[in-house]
Amino acid sequence: MKLLALEAVQNAGYYQSRYRQVEEFGGTLFVLNGLGEPDYWPAPRYRIAGSKHIDDIIAAARDWHAAERFDGVLTFSESGVLTVAAVAEALGLPGVGLEAARISRNKLLMREAQSRGGAPVPRFRLVPDVTAALAAAAEFGYPIILKPTLGAASNFVFRINGPDELRTRFPQALDGMARMSWFQMEADGLDPGPYGLLVESFLDGQEMQIEAVAWDDEVYLGSIVDRITIEGDTFDDDAHRAPTTLAPGDLAAVHEVVTTAAHAQGLRRSVMHAEVRFHQGRPHLLEIAVRPGGGGLDYFARLSTGYCPIRGAMAAAAGVKPDVHHYRPTGVHLAGTCLISGPGRIEEITVPPAVAESDRVFFLKITAKPGDVIRRPPDGNNILGFLCTRGATFDEAIRTAYEFAGQIDVRLAQPATA
Repeated sequence: MKLLALEAVQNAGYYQSRYRQVEEFGGTLFVLNGLGEPDYWPAPRYRIAGSKHIDDIIAAARDWHAAERFDGVLTFSESGVLTVAAVAEALGLPGVGLEAARISRNKLLMREAQSRGGAPVPRFRLVPDVTAALAAAAEFGYPIILKPTLGAASNFVFRINGPDELRTRFPQALDGMARMSWFQMEADGLDPGPYGLLVESFLDGQEMQIEAVAWDDEVYLGSIVDRITIEGDTFDDDAHRAPTTLAPGDLAAVHEVVTTAAHAQGLRRSVMHAEVRFHQGRPHLLEIAVRPGGGGLDYFARLSTGYCPIRGAMAAAAGVKPDVHHYRPTGVHLAGTCLISGPGRIEEITVPPAVAESDRVFFLKITAKPGDVIRRPPDGNNILGFLCTRGATFDEAIRTAYEFAGQIDVRLAQPATA
């Protein structure tokens, strides 16, 4: 299987580990970046278009496709969803379609489609200024959520508890979303839909991270991981557990709302990362993205349910139904945490061998490197990486995760200047 991975703007080395997984699972992976670094991927299978404009990326992809005859195109980046859809259409390869990709990338279009389709969602409104935001918040009732329409990784997403806080947070989010890397890495020349800030009503219950597949009329929940983060006013998606603690009735309700929302977004043949949160006893949609979830969620899925989101993405890209079944936990207990530090410029990160080589660790990825600037809310939401562990029980697994995270030494230079 020949697959073409795409990024309009290369996100450092973040996706290289997943690209290597594609090859470990039997794919031959070619990488095309609109803008990127030389020597990023083996030379015969790597090209740089020299531009992040979609016309130039399509031209480069079409030229390469004529020589290699790719079976499909894919991305693991939220910023690459529209690019992949446009290239797939131009090359006549399988894909979700540009309109479904746009709906699945833009949080306002997603909410509108889900609402039209009958999926339960929070109340929402696009707010052009702080006056409109205050009016929406007064109507919905505090707390509310303020978030960018073209965001990712919880950057500039705030829980806001009152009008004075909203007056403070609104300009921070407005300024931040314009310089957010996930927005700047989008291809030029594509319409990503409305650009701005949303006010949403707050959902107060349990949250799940789901790796799923839509295939024709069926939706499969391949993996369900509970988010167990203690709530604050910013959203560090930093602690997870598997298997889920959902009761059978709640599991059936989650399956129903994910199916409704996926079809409302126009997704018929796609891998999906869905986020669902309960409110007043009923599951509501936070989002459905048309890519596998990030961090270690692919490892969680393989160990806790036997479903592999990476293999799923490979198959779907080539137009083949992924090897997926309805949620069926293996009984393995897993925990995971993001590695989070204070703000500053990184001087050194040291992971002791007792952590790096432990058989209790099933996923450890340091995404930051010396010289990187770590920005924390309200200036950004950078993390150091991910650490995921296993145990005989969940309590054992999460204790290990926190213990090992505490042994990773991070030296920062202050202040965090650009």
